[in-house]
Amino acid sequence: MPTLTAPETQALMRAEHGDPFAVLGLHETPQGLVVRALMPGARSVAALHSRTGWPLAVLEREHDSDVFSALVPAAQARLGYSLQVDWGSHSSELQDPYRFPPVLGDTDVWLLAEGTHLRPWERLGAHLRELDGVKGVAFAVWAPNARRVSVVGDFNNWDGRRHAMRFRPECGVWEIFAPHVATGDAYQFEILSAQGEVLRKADPFAFSARLRPDTACVVAPLPPAVALPAGRAEANARDAPISIYEVHLGSWERKNNGQDWLDYSELADTLVPYARDMGFTHIELMPVTEHPFDGSWGYQPIGLYAPTSRFGTPGDFRYFVAVAHAAGLGVILDWVPAHFPTDAHGLGTFDGTPLYEYADPREGFHNDWKTLIFNYGRNEVRNYLVGNALYWLERYGIDGLRVDAVASMLYRDYSRAPGQWIPNAHGGRENLEAIDFLRRMNHVVGVERPGAVTIAEESTSFPGVTRPPEDGGLGFHYKWNMGWMNDTLAYAGTDPVHRKHHHQKITFGLMYAHDENFVLPFSHDEVVHGKGSMIGRMPGDDWQKFAGLRNLYGYLWAYPGKKLLFMGNEFAQVTEWNADRSLDWHLLDHEGLHRGVSRLVRDLNNVYRHFPALYQQDSEGDGFEWIVHDDVDQSVFAFVRRAKDGSFVIAVCNFTPVVRPAYRLGVPAAGSYREIINTDSATYGGSGVGNGVVASTAHGCHGKADSICIDVPPLGTVMWVLA
Repeated sequence: MPTLTAPETQALMRAEHGDPFAVLGLHETPQGLVVRALMPGARSVAALHSRTGWPLAVLEREHDSDVFSALVPAAQARLGYSLQVDWGSHSSELQDPYRFPPVLGDTDVWLLAEGTHLRPWERLGAHLRELDGVKGVAFAVWAPNARRVSVVGDFNNWDGRRHAMRFRPECGVWEIFAPHVATGDAYQFEILSAQGEVLRKADPFAFSARLRPDTACVVAPLPPAVALPAGRAEANARDAPISIYEVHLGSWERKNNGQDWLDYSELADTLVPYARDMGFTHIELMPVTEHPFDGSWGYQPIGLYAPTSRFGTPGDFRYFVAVAHAAGLGVILDWVPAHFPTDAHGLGTFDGTPLYEYADPREGFHNDWKTLIFNYGRNEVRNYLVGNALYWLERYGIDGLRVDAVASMLYRDYSRAPGQWIPNAHGGRENLEAIDFLRRMNHVVGVERPGAVTIAEESTSFPGVTRPPEDGGLGFHYKWNMGWMNDTLAYAGTDPVHRKHHHQKITFGLMYAHDENFVLPFSHDEVVHGKGSMIGRMPGDDWQKFAGLRNLYGYLWAYPGKKLLFMGNEFAQVTEWNADRSLDWHLLDHEGLHRGVSRLVRDLNNVYRHFPALYQQDSEGDGFEWIVHDDVDQSVFAFVRRAKDGSFVIAVCNFTPVVRPAYRLGVPAAGSYREIINTDSATYGGSGVGNGVVASTAHGCHGKADSICIDVPPLGTVMWVLA
């Protein structure tokens, strides 16, 4: 006898029923306990006792539909039941997803609704579970404005009728426990919007995904937490040497004649020892979160919780990080919480409404990148992003996050014409919601993962980027020094004969060098979009180009601030970076100028790590002192770097291709001085102008009682310490 009305049955058959748990599964009726199941394509369905396999009832078809129901013995059915389904060609015994209780507990519902769940990825997404002795996956997704949400996949023939989910209106989340689903199964969420549109969406919390152009997510176990050893935390500290090798995994090196990527395991075996042997302390990976378009380099992500499948599995990526740590290298991820792409399977209009993005395009659409901007004013969106930051640090043992495009987040008028942006509540241009989000993210990271670092790519003069949130700052540990980078590259790209007219580009940076904790970046942004390579930026003939680049690197390593160099820059890659091909490693096949630059970078890193004066007080005024800043005509600069114990390194930089013989230089203390780096050394391909060990004399100069007389090499940087 039918137990549902025909309209209810048809709503189930059309996948338009908004509350399937109200009608499917076990339900009390005036006639007794009814079991009801929707089995599209089934010939017949029977209910069995789940533990003994004894038959409980044969279910009857309702209203000529694929909904089956029958009265069952209450005492036995409540102990658990399974469904024996005859499909015509075969039969199978299935567990009914509608007999299981809710997935989310009351505390989780409360915290998710409040937007204060520190680890939302422990509940939302797809989680391997065992309920009532049955293995399966608990699915949960936030889609508060949907009429119906189903999980679809290979396990149910991508049929949105089979696993329609339970709605938790308290937090806007849909959930279901799907028996039999296992690791490796592909899935997506099928969403019926309020407007009646059927959408297929990737899981925002998916831990793994299939390789593009496939858009399916993959069930994967939640990675176990990774402890942060004390040594790793100390390596990220403000007074530690930090030299970062920035890498795009898809183009660092390729195999099979450049046709194929190296996978995470192969990169662990090649990239990690290379970076270690070059003396870097950290590897920074351009975004490895899942993204649909190779040409975005990962900066338009869709799967923020999934390492991209381009290079292997989540386990493979975890192995890469572990190998890097074993080699003494920290791993920093490029993290993109500023925007996301408009791909149909992504976060945009996720439940048919602007959910993750601002609704008004004057707030929610990025004109430069044609992407959508996160709605930082929404609790659930902030929670999604803050949780994601903690996820990578806690579950993969990542040492730090370099946060992309912070400037675009801070200002509502970023890259917008007058009248094309909406002021904040006070009439200003700052995005107050984004500022609050960044402060919360940095606070959570600081409390939950002490020792990990966050680094802002922030190109404006926004105050207090690296001050603690409680002191009114944004709470980042470091900030990219974009002003220094732009001024320095503009100066280095100027013909030496004209550099005396641009002297302030070198001196100006010291006016603010200690206002923030800075990283000095020569990043991928400086070798793309027609800018050419680093060596190509240098003026003059080949000798001057290579000398100029070596000089620039010597200056970089001597200057206050942590270091960052993009891959290929360390051996003077000649061509502009191309993400679709390998670096030109053949340039190192023979002895020559490229090997010289490579040797120099290795030696600069080793000297840098050996002498605390070059890193301990990067952000302190006591760590820097000018000796020569006004030698405009000769374009010579000299300064002192000091450690906490008073030990020091002197750096002298000559930005002209002319030897400055017998150059008298005031020194902080009497004694003999030896060169620890000379970028003009013949070892690096230079002309070999050097001094070895030089004794000071009581000849006052540059405000010092003692001085040394040295030959300053052409287009060269020399570093000195007391012998």
